Amino acid sequence: MKRSSLIGLSAIALVASIPFVNELPVSASWLNPGTKIAQNNQRQAQMQLVLSADKKIVQKDQQGKEKVTWEALKGNVTVQPGDVLRYTLTGENKSDRPIKDLKLNQPVPQGMAYVMSSAAISPNAGTQITYSIDQGKSFVAQPKVSVKQADGKVVMKPAPAEAYTNIRWTIGSAVGAKSTLKATYQVKVR
Repeated sequence: MKRSSLIGLSAIALVASIPFVNELPVSASWLNPGTKIAQNNQRQAQMQLVLSADKKIVQKDQQGKEKVTWEALKGNVTVQPGDVLRYTLTGENKSDRPIKDLKLNQPVPQGMAYVMSSAAISPNAGTQITYSIDQGKSFVAQPKVSVKQADGKVVMKPAPAEAYTNIRWTIGSAVGAKSTLKATYQVKVR
């Protein structure tokens, strides 16, 4: 039996003012993408964040070659198991000062599995991408899990995509005044 999930992607912007610290909790819900604003109390630096989602559409042309396009998800949409979604987190430094030591932390939505090697950022000057398999408590470049073998021996193996719970982009260089960055990642509906 096929399951489907209803995703409410409202056009209403979510705006929240939070203290600006080293890590920006970019937990804009996959159900409610929109805008968040992060700033410190002294009004020094301000980063506006917008989360959007697209659905991967694969079609074959007349020669039988696959053509991939991305369709923006707006309003209430239904997705099926196996559908691939791409999330784009756009950050804009609205201030006239650079923002240093910025970390963006985005959860992998429940009912979804991270698509391995799909996380990216532009511009990526010195950005480190790490992952969590424990709800964001710890982050590493290549998460591993303990696996008990038939002989009883426990070995460490790469974590499966389904185990990934969060993605973190640690921006290596300052985000310049009035500049924009885009972080993307893909998930597959389970």
